[in-house]
Amino acid sequence: MKRSLVVMMTLALFAAACGSDTPSSPTAAVPTFTADLRTSNENPPISNAEAGASGNATITFNVTRDGSNNITAATATFVVNLSGFPAGTPINIAHIHQAPAGTNGAVVVSTTLAAGEVTLANGSGSFTKANIAVTPVDLVTQIINNPAGFYFNAHSTLNPGGVVRGQLVRVQ
Repeated sequence: MKRSLVVMMTLALFAAACGSDTPSSPTAAVPTFTADLRTSNENPPISNAEAGASGNATITFNVTRDGSNNITAATATFVVNLSGFPAGTPINIAHIHQAPAGTNGAVVVSTTLAAGEVTLANGSGSFTKANIAVTPVDLVTQIINNPAGFYFNAHSTLNPGGVVRGQLVRVQ
């Protein structure tokens, strides 16, 4: 009887050890954010010839994580679509700022767009900037934890302080 009990317990332990008990590594989605770009979101709102402009931005962060799932490196990809501008409008710079809606804040991640690089010939257009290094890397963690505390905006020649703006919203 004791021998049967010992054999059954041994078999049970063996079966448990053979089970699929492998710890899974954390699989994090690629952090992706959008921003609905409007001239009315700028502070102050745009009221000149570019007031009817709008657009959207999708920002994806490609991150490297350590064994504890902390982000140790990151690059950003920006895909920006703009429309409703007067023909020939130059978009000179575009970036992420840190500040809530209605407040202007400091630039924290630049697209590296250069003045004259994007001209909206017919008032509409798009641009993509990829593999932009994000430093300090903890900015990505801050954006993931509080996307509404950051906004994306683009600047034109007529509106050098910013022409379209939108708070970040996490989509993935």
